[in-house]
Amino acid sequence: MSAAATAGAAGAPAAPVGKIQAFLRLVAIEHSVFALPFAYLSALTVMARLDGGVRWLDLLLITVAMVGARTFAMAANRIIDRHIDARNPRTAGRELVTGAVSVRTAWTGAVVALVVFLGAAAALNPLCLVLAPLAAVPLVVYPYAKRFTDWPHAVLGLAQLVGPVGAWLAVTGTFDGAGPAILLGAAVGLWIGGFDLIYACQDAEVDREIGVRSVPARYGRRFALHASTVAHLVTFALFGWFGVLVGFGWPWWIGLALTAVAFGYQHLVVTPTDLSRVNRAFFTANGFVGIALFAFALVDLVVRLGLR
Repeated sequence: MSAAATAGAAGAPAAPVGKIQAFLRLVAIEHSVFALPFAYLSALTVMARLDGGVRWLDLLLITVAMVGARTFAMAANRIIDRHIDARNPRTAGRELVTGAVSVRTAWTGAVVALVVFLGAAAALNPLCLVLAPLAAVPLVVYPYAKRFTDWPHAVLGLAQLVGPVGAWLAVTGTFDGAGPAILLGAAVGLWIGGFDLIYACQDAEVDREIGVRSVPARYGRRFALHASTVAHLVTFALFGWFGVLVGFGWPWWIGLALTAVAFGYQHLVVTPTDLSRVNRAFFTANGFVGIALFAFALVDLVVRLGLR
């Protein structure tokens, strides 16, 4: 075999691997960590209330379902928004705009992710399978929402509510007693929707120019940041209500106090005239909120509530 042929054979796997890596960058797969802790929190809480035993297969399937759903949502979002992204300097470097990922590849990845999500739902229980297509609806509606409403952030919040509720139903197979999960889901939805209000402030001027609708574009950055503060105050109250409802003790409240600091930091570092630290608020504060609350809740579940 010639040297050229040998080199070609050695490099053959690089193309598909490169496509996969580019697709994973497209959907920001690492951001799955933001939603997963609350799905785990919901699932482990109901497991502790039922018999105290961890159902590892359920947790695995919940993980697969969550990652599949989020990957589908992100891929669909990027496909639907690719022409808008091309007109915005902040997003013009995204993979579908630059051609690093083709539309065909993105659709293939989206369909595969959707099949994985539906398959995991089917493996969990019949109720999850029936509800899974409904759960996928807001994931697709969200990117279109910015074309017909000034409040697309609310649609994103609704999409995020599904995770904790779905995880609870994955364990129980019924809506009976699912009130705490709905409460937790509402808190998570307001948390993410509230942050999306902050994040959208970066594009307010461009959005007005190209006709994309959002709260900052319609009402201004100051209003959007105030609305985000209100959303996060309600989020904090709902987290507290959830803790009371399920009987959490001091570890949960320590985690919630640390969460309050993270929320405060997020709103201090971003102002209507200085958006330079929006990404820091996103990665630092939001990542910390999910991990801290889950970690302290896990201590509570194991030490006080007998999860094993």
